[in-house]
Amino acid sequence: MSSKGKLPKLVVFDLDYTLWPFWVDTHVTPPFRKSNGKVVDMTGATIRFYPEVPQVLQKLSDMNIPIGVASRTSEIQGAKQLCELFDWNKYFKYKEIYPGSKVAHFTQFKKYTGFEFEDMLFFDDEERNIRDLNKIHVTSILVRNGVSLKVLEEGLKSFSDKK
Repeated sequence: MSSKGKLPKLVVFDLDYTLWPFWVDTHVTPPFRKSNGKVVDMTGATIRFYPEVPQVLQKLSDMNIPIGVASRTSEIQGAKQLCELFDWNKYFKYKEIYPGSKVAHFTQFKKYTGFEFEDMLFFDDEERNIRDLNKIHVTSILVRNGVSLKVLEEGLKSFSDKK
C-alpha cells in the first residue's frame, strides 16, 4: 500500500453496506450475541461483514491513522453491539451512530479532533452522503460492494491527489 502522498488525519466509515452487507435496522434482528465463535442475531442467523474489513482496519491502524464510524441508523444499540462483537472497537476512536445528516456526524468529529474537514477521508455506499460531505470538503468515496483493501487504496490515492 502506497503511503508516499499526503495521508488523511482521520478515516471514517459508514456501517450499512460499507463495512457489512445489510441494514442493521431492517435486515437483521438484534440483540446480537456470540455463538460457537460466530456472531448471530436473535433468530440465530449468522451475521457477517465484508471479508477484507479486518485487514482494512488493521492497515489504517498500522499507519497510525485514527478511525471513526458514522452511521445514520436508528438501530443505535444493535450497530454498537456488532462493532463490539466483531472486535472493531479497538480500531474505532470515534463513533457517531444516530439518525440524521452525515454533516452533523462530521461536525462532531471536527469538534473532537480539531481536524479540518479537508483532512478527513470518508467511505459510504450512499450517494446523498457523498454529495453532502463533498460540499464541506471531506474527501468522500462511494463504496459499491463493501470496503476492501483495493477500495481503501483508491480512497487514499484520491485523498492524496486532492492535496
